[in-house]
Amino acid sequence: MNYWLVKQEPTTYPWEQFVRDGGTAWTGVRNFQARNNLRAMAPGDRVLYYHSVVGKAVVGVAEVACAAYPEPTAEDWSCVDLKPVEALRRPVALEEIKAEPALAEIALLKQSRLSVMPLKKAEFDAIVGLSKK
Repeated sequence: MNYWLVKQEPTTYPWEQFVRDGGTAWTGVRNFQARNNLRAMAPGDRVLYYHSVVGKAVVGVAEVACAAYPEPTAEDWSCVDLKPVEALRRPVALEEIKAEPALAEIALLKQSRLSVMPLKKAEFDAIVGLSKK
């Protein structure tokens, strides 16, 4: 299993809507590195759902429901289907992530504009652990 973080503006598609929908095709990614990350996702991989711009916090855990496939509206781009697993006990703010030494090398801090990024299992577990404090 691999671990990922995806970013979404809560004013566009908040976690609560994702949960109500029961999942979604993760479309609209227009960065080559993020696209390649989507293409590397596999069914069952775990994904942290991060609210960007407003709130700036990890709010939930999702799962990759199917492998990457061509995005229907954009030639040469890909998407995956994601489904919600659970909300975090409490959101984990970007400031908390920045303050956690174990997360100093996380892509969220090193490549802040990247919308789909890989995580190490330890990074994923550290963020989920912070939500329980």
